[in-house]
Amino acid sequence: MNFLRENISIALDSIKANRLRAIITMLIIAIGITALVGILSAIDAIKNGINSNFTSMGANTFTIRNADINIRVGRKGRKAKTFDKIKFKEAVRFKNEFNYPVITSVSTMANEASRIKYENKKTNPNIQVFGSDENYILTAGYELEKGRNFNAYEAISGAPLVIIGKDIEKTLFGDLIDPLDKTIKIGSSRYKIIGVLKSKGNSAGFGGDKLCIIPLTNARQYFGSNDMSFTINVLTKNSAQLENILNEAKATFRKIRKIPTTNVDNFDIVKSDNLASILIKDLKTVTLGATIIGLITLLGAAIGLMNIMLVSITERTREIGIRKALGATQKAIKSQFLIESVVICVMGGLIGIVFGIIIGNVISFALNTGFFIPWFWIIMGVIICVTVGLLSGYLPAKRASKLDPIDSLRFE
Repeated sequence: MNFLRENISIALDSIKANRLRAIITMLIIAIGITALVGILSAIDAIKNGINSNFTSMGANTFTIRNADINIRVGRKGRKAKTFDKIKFKEAVRFKNEFNYPVITSVSTMANEASRIKYENKKTNPNIQVFGSDENYILTAGYELEKGRNFNAYEAISGAPLVIIGKDIEKTLFGDLIDPLDKTIKIGSSRYKIIGVLKSKGNSAGFGGDKLCIIPLTNARQYFGSNDMSFTINVLTKNSAQLENILNEAKATFRKIRKIPTTNVDNFDIVKSDNLASILIKDLKTVTLGATIIGLITLLGAAIGLMNIMLVSITERTREIGIRKALGATQKAIKSQFLIESVVICVMGGLIGIVFGIIIGNVISFALNTGFFIPWFWIIMGVIICVTVGLLSGYLPAKRASKLDPIDSLRFE
């Protein structure tokens, strides 16, 4: 222990004696570690954001929906087959008959591109209009920022009420006007605003904040068509039972649709976290690429450190000769320069880790996932710094230990 402490003290004295060179060396290492830890911490922040966003959609939720547009080309000249859409009666029957500890909602896409109007203001024609029952907000993972939800009677009776998304509130009412109890026009019909949803952000394929929700019966009455398909959302109260309940739901809906035992499902069941899993899986490739880029940057830093250590040994040849003349062994000289290399590398690495954490948390705050400390990458950063220090310092340290003491003392 005393030997290690003494060599660390010598290393720190050497760093103080060559401050500029030491600082440049530390910065080289810091940049490499910042690139590695920063990129990987940022990817962790993105993963946290994906998990957070899809958990808010209902981590214990699954959806029964119309099967994707599958056109099966039959053999021997048989006709192509398409699946029937989920009818209102089928969806309602499932909701009434599925007696498990779950919350079930029925909804439909009334219009994918509506224009909402209030007095002389109007939105772009890109607002999604959903028809839903009283449970949809809960099963779809939405929260109310102000106002209230439909009750069961309003959903069944088709009352002219609407809950709007945050983008609609900003576009039509701004920050000064309270939208509650105001009347807006969706198509040719008027609706009274009873609630505003909390912001969820917008992304491709999702309504986000550009949506409004009206009672299910009202949607069927004013937006109904022959090809309208209904969606069933099921929220389980216990995530451990999700798979069992999902299988029971599949069996129940097969029974409702009278699907023979030997036939495949003519509907889809999708868990809410499926897309999150797909996105995170895709991020693994990005992580691998980012890791390779970070390691290449760190390799450059390691080569720079090795070069500077070789220059340092050349400049300190007389010092090495004096130490050997006083009895220092080859092992002691090698250990001294190895430890010095590791100390420089660790000091630079700590700076890089701090910057890496900052970069990761900047991304995290941008995604609204809060502050986090990437302990795994901090520990990995320290281990990498020690490893790089040993690898970069080994050749210079070995070269220093092999110097002849007589020649070293004569060196000018």
